[in-house]
Amino acid sequence: MKKILITGGTALEGEVAISGAKNAVLPILCAALLADGPVEIANVPNLQDVLTTARLLRELGAEVEHDTVASRFLINPCPASGHVAPYELVRTMRASVLVLGPLLARHGAAEVSLPGGCAIGSRPVDLHIHAMQALGAQVEVEHGFIRARVDRLRGGRIEFPTVSVGATENALMAASLAAGTTVIDNAAREPEIVDLADCLVALGADIEGAGSGRIVVRGVERLAGGTHAVLPDRIEAGTFLVAAAMTGGRVTATGTRADTMVTTLEKLSEAGAEAEVDGDRITVDMRGRRPRAVDIVTAPHPGFPTDMQAQFMAMNCIAEGVGTIDERIFENRFMHVNELMRLGACIDIEGNRATVTGVEALTGAPVMATDLRASASLILAGLVAEGETLVDRVYHLDRGYENIEAKLSGLGAQIARV
Repeated sequence: MKKILITGGTALEGEVAISGAKNAVLPILCAALLADGPVEIANVPNLQDVLTTARLLRELGAEVEHDTVASRFLINPCPASGHVAPYELVRTMRASVLVLGPLLARHGAAEVSLPGGCAIGSRPVDLHIHAMQALGAQVEVEHGFIRARVDRLRGGRIEFPTVSVGATENALMAASLAAGTTVIDNAAREPEIVDLADCLVALGADIEGAGSGRIVVRGVERLAGGTHAVLPDRIEAGTFLVAAAMTGGRVTATGTRADTMVTTLEKLSEAGAEAEVDGDRITVDMRGRRPRAVDIVTAPHPGFPTDMQAQFMAMNCIAEGVGTIDERIFENRFMHVNELMRLGACIDIEGNRATVTGVEALTGAPVMATDLRASASLILAGLVAEGETLVDRVYHLDRGYENIEAKLSGLGAQIARV
């Protein structure tokens, strides 16, 4: 099994190009099933989750061309007549449930395997089912599958009791071809929701309010083919900028959107980094200083993103002072704590709060990744640890970071896949 070996102690310097957003591209790929013509998607990161989604689309009958050099997908959904998303694919990636809305809207039927457990906590599909039922679908859960049927979806009011990015995405896609108007209340407001809506509008959908708590969708008869470029990955950009702050370096992330990273940049500034925005370039300069500990409370957008929690915890491990991290999104997202403590971190856990007391130095050791963002936190910790850190189970990392070791090497890090 591949591992990543890091020799710590190098201040990162230079520029790094940011890839398209993992959390945006997956629903956008699924949305291509709604169209009746070819859909071209640009700025697609070469990630394991993207490849899994492409396999799922092909399983459903779509023609999918992947140009890795141009970071582009060309999808012809016209031959897609299948409506079953099998367990063999869905079990490897929870985002596969995002085909539920498009299949129902396009074919009037969907059978999507329940995705199974998730390392970082419970992410139930109840809200996805609630949304489809609000649009007139008959939905049953049996034998490990969500089975849904409808003659044609009809507009309705969907009010989510809690904010859910995935359920908002499924509702948005399904409502685009529903008869009549749909109002989605307590909708997720993440930039990735806006990007999905922009893609759907480019295909001919009629959507207002994406990025707010209320989205209004006026259903149309058909969505045509079209083109869309995926927005930059705010989590990848944040990860590299935290790496700059942790190592006392100076890194410029290019091809970014600072407006999607406000809370991350605020916390980096609070930690003592100089953050400068110039168009699509964000530079973080720590000038060789040790970062200051920061307090974090995760929350739905526009709050602090849970996907950046582990990276800031890693920074707090070597920061000056004591920082607290309250995880309010997932109930089991502190599994990286024990691995960070193997490197010498001082962390106390009480419920959903982690209290991190910064230490002068971490020391390298073998560690094991437990999920995607936990993997990133261990890589960051290895960059500052004395000696060698060996990170196992890096297949988690490949789900959300494109060529991370090559990008870090380009900034001067001593890192290699072994």
